[in-house]
Amino acid sequence: MYDAHRHLGVLPAYPFYGGPPVHPDVTARATIDDLIKDLDREGTARALVLPNYGVPDPAVAFGFNSLVVEAAQKDDRLRCGLWVSALSRDASLTAEALRLAGEPGVRALKISFLLGGNIDDPGLEPIFAAARAHDLVVHVHTSPGAASDIDQVGQLVDRYGDDVKIHLVHFGGGMSGHIKLIGGRFFDWIAAGKQVYTDLSWAIGFAPRWLADEIDRRGIGHDRVLFASDEPWGDHAGEFARLHAAAAGSELRSHVFRTNFESLYT
Repeated sequence: MYDAHRHLGVLPAYPFYGGPPVHPDVTARATIDDLIKDLDREGTARALVLPNYGVPDPAVAFGFNSLVVEAAQKDDRLRCGLWVSALSRDASLTAEALRLAGEPGVRALKISFLLGGNIDDPGLEPIFAAARAHDLVVHVHTSPGAASDIDQVGQLVDRYGDDVKIHLVHFGGGMSGHIKLIGGRFFDWIAAGKQVYTDLSWAIGFAPRWLADEIDRRGIGHDRVLFASDEPWGDHAGEFARLHAAAAGSELRSHVFRTNFESLYT
């Protein structure tokens, strides 16, 4: 079992949505040793590790870049992605992060518009240029509405997907995104030669089953879907059970849990 998307680092407490300061990511790990203990317990043979993020202080996520690079260089089971930002106010921090793009073990660049920005920010150009130069995957968060909606993020696949690998995290992130992607858009991109990949963390129950059926029916897409736990924001056991059941008895299972990770991240 290979995990294509999980996080490392403990965030400070924050008063989300006007409430008291809280730590919702209760299984977040501060150290590489604790992360490795989780992998051993789960039976996870390889993992892509990304900086934890979520509080509106960019220095926090950027600060975990050195930790995930260290993790990838400490244990050969690990590969890592760097936190970067398209926001102009984060330009110097992003430039510093991109200087690590050629480090051993780095396989991805992570962007999310949850903390601000959108697909028209000029700061995206150096990020995709670095991905192209170092053959890295660009990880992009998706969720319904606003700048993270698949109608927005999907335009990055149209613009950059010919020569940069793009991993759409959470497969659209909800009902509308799932239906848009499985109903045609995901397969249209693949047929058009776009280098688009995805994981089904946070997916609504019907989506993994339907996606597996559509891959079987269409005969394409089996090499574009990866298992991801999104720990500590996802639930490893639940994510595994849902995707394992959806791919039961099919060739898709070996691709989702192993082969596609090997092709993309090792």
